[in-house]
Amino acid sequence: MLGSGGPEMQDKCASSRLFTHLHIDHTADFPALIKSSYFGERARALPVYGPGGNSEFPATTTFVADLFDRARGAYRYLGEFLRGAEDGYVLQAHDANLHSEEIRTVLSEKDMVISATPVTHGSVPALAWRIEVDGRTIVFSGDTNGENESLRRLAHGADVFVAHNAVPEGVTGPARALHMPPSVIGEIAKSAGVRGLVLSHRMLRTLGREAETRAVIAQYYAGSLSFADDLDCFH
Repeated sequence: MLGSGGPEMQDKCASSRLFTHLHIDHTADFPALIKSSYFGERARALPVYGPGGNSEFPATTTFVADLFDRARGAYRYLGEFLRGAEDGYVLQAHDANLHSEEIRTVLSEKDMVISATPVTHGSVPALAWRIEVDGRTIVFSGDTNGENESLRRLAHGADVFVAHNAVPEGVTGPARALHMPPSVIGEIAKSAGVRGLVLSHRMLRTLGREAETRAVIAQYYAGSLSFADDLDCFH
């Protein structure tokens, strides 16, 4: 899961891991993260949430088992994390099987609430996430073409809306079917009344076009806008 806010908020969000979808550019670092958290001497359980599967993609529970199952996993030597290592922690995978346009709370703790809604990303099972911690709210769009009305409702009133800036304005074809252009991002940010907008998942198609992207979004959304780079922290 992406982290935003100060150290206290990041520590609380580290109590779980959230997948938007299972494309490789959104999952490849997961085994390394699991191993590195062992060296960080994590002791409490690590819940992992993600979408259910279809004929093209496994469910999140199957994906995690395919990585770490002691008998068949690609990283079976780390299989102790699925059952709980004596000197480590247990990895708990969950499928968030939601109906179209549904918004559901998938995790609620005393000071944190995490909700999700399905979003359209071609044939890929995909989710957007809303994290509420200590009175602050961050919403992650994940990869989506922006057609889901529920994304607007999920993002309503968010302090930060992290949207994927994967395609430029005017793109057509498969890229547009998978991703939302700046005009759609701006319209959603405006209608949801978010306080700040952060553009992530920047690709070669959009890098170097920040001025153009900012100008398009400004036609719809007048709030704070930032472009995210790796390891950036937003307050």
